[in-house]
Amino acid sequence: MSKSTHRGTLLAAASLATFLTVTACGSSEAPSTNAQSGASQGASAPAEPVTITLQTFGGGKNFGYSEAVKEWNAKNPNIQIKYDNVAENFENDYLPQVLQWLEAGSGAGDIIGIDEMAMGLMAARPQYFADLAQYGLDARKAEFPEWKWNTGVNADGKLFALGTDVGGLAMCYRKDLFEKAGLPTDREEVSKLWPDWASFIKTGQDFKAKLPKVGFIDGPVTVFNAILTQEAGKNGGLSYFDKENKLVVDTNPAVKSAFDTVQQISEGGLSAKLEAWSDPWNAAQKTGGFAAMACPSWMRGVISGNSGEENSGKWDVATIPGGSGNWGGSWLAVPSQSKHPKEAAEVLSFLTSKEGQLFAYKEAGGTPSTLAGQQDPAVADSVDKYFSDAPAGKIFAASTQSIAPIFFGEKHSQVRAAVEKVINGADQGAIKWGEAWEKFVAEGQMAGN
Repeated sequence: MSKSTHRGTLLAAASLATFLTVTACGSSEAPSTNAQSGASQGASAPAEPVTITLQTFGGGKNFGYSEAVKEWNAKNPNIQIKYDNVAENFENDYLPQVLQWLEAGSGAGDIIGIDEMAMGLMAARPQYFADLAQYGLDARKAEFPEWKWNTGVNADGKLFALGTDVGGLAMCYRKDLFEKAGLPTDREEVSKLWPDWASFIKTGQDFKAKLPKVGFIDGPVTVFNAILTQEAGKNGGLSYFDKENKLVVDTNPAVKSAFDTVQQISEGGLSAKLEAWSDPWNAAQKTGGFAAMACPSWMRGVISGNSGEENSGKWDVATIPGGSGNWGGSWLAVPSQSKHPKEAAEVLSFLTSKEGQLFAYKEAGGTPSTLAGQQDPAVADSVDKYFSDAPAGKIFAASTQSIAPIFFGEKHSQVRAAVEKVINGADQGAIKWGEAWEKFVAEGQMAGN
């Protein structure tokens, strides 16, 4: 899940810079905890009832934990979950707040959600998180793809986070707008329109010829991230940093390829010029302000939550140009400041189990990161009623078959915020596209060094 808006970028950058400076001098020792075995459902009762605060982020149905929390609370009266979705915006609201809490030593929940873009940052600061192996959760390694598991291992080699979902890629589109533009509406026929991004652009041109006042895509950032994740897989799994944490924003072909494609889309007039995760972007999903959007599996929960029941059946899901990819996915961790780390680890283990992930999938559409969860008929054979009964399980599972793990540097989030601000500015006309690449690189280097 990657639910990050881009309001308050300067605040986020300042908060992150402060955090990086202060914590660079901090202790790297893991928190002291008692060795216990983790549990899933039916947790061992503590001596006295405790409340575990679970903090997440994201718009729409966010992590999709409402039903999972109800299930847990009904079966575990002595360990109750208080579920708090702190902010829609991960990058500029949630992350700066969590960093302040971690640095202060208080304020963070017993369990916090972390988007993939900040996993490099958090892994570099093991002093802020409990070692989940001390509660037996290291026994679950075989349940996850190797790359998903390894991303939750920190700089001290300790397990500090377990994966929630993966974000297999597709393309969500409005059937009603495609019909008005004289384009096919059947998902298989739509998928045939764009085997690659050049064909996608051609389809956009055909759309705009019939509906010139409607954006073909929402804006540049969702497409940029989809292409970047695809191209990163072809270039050693690198985006903004190499595996020695050296900034490669100016030399990585994956970054330039994504930038060039988005520039072509924008200059062709195909963008609705909406800033992802902004209020106008949310509203446009309901009003039909654009026709198509790069759509990781978790985005379905965002769209259905923003579009409302009145638009059920107007959306559908086709394959992504290029056929595969992964954008997003999150992890859960227990901050070392938690007063109930054992119980928090038990809750975390449930939420990241096959059972917990199936609850989340049914509610918000995030594809499970556990292998058993992905293979369960509830996922593999699932259809999404809101999205015109699309066979979501098969579409998103197919898109994840050839996933290459992507490396996220310690300052990935800062660089991403900086360069996406440039892309949005160019799309909206505040920056000339002829000058945008140079500014993109300069802003990325300033944020990443």
